[in-house]
Amino acid sequence: MVAADDIDATRDWYARVLGMRPGPHPDFGFPVHWMYLGETDIVHIGPSAKAAGEIQKKYLGRTSQGSDKETGAIDHIAFRATGLRSTLEHLRREKIPFTQRRANGQALFQLFLYDPNGIKIELNFAAQEAAGVEPELMASELMKS
Repeated sequence: MVAADDIDATRDWYARVLGMRPGPHPDFGFPVHWMYLGETDIVHIGPSAKAAGEIQKKYLGRTSQGSDKETGAIDHIAFRATGLRSTLEHLRREKIPFTQRRANGQALFQLFLYDPNGIKIELNFAAQEAAGVEPELMASELMKS
């Protein structure tokens, strides 16, 4: 679950930037948004520890932020994606900062961006989609001695 200070703004970001749509979810007794691609729920959004009510705290057992067992070790969330050029245009139009990388073996072209809560999002595109698109960094360059 993405723990957000503003769950509606976070919902809107995932819809606007990543093309997800809010969909059905169980009634937990506290506000949540489940974001879907097609018929599959992909990202769950709920209140951060700062905004969590007693029901949420009891249901989840704890909130990750502010506890001694934080889930802050997660570096990023990765998604397979298609439509590299249209995604690049969309991110630029929405003024979403991102970086471009090419993975080893040239099999993946990657975009990295951040959601409103500081969570790093990785979008992985097939290398064939990146013909003529120069990445800012290639992983193979980092391994040269």
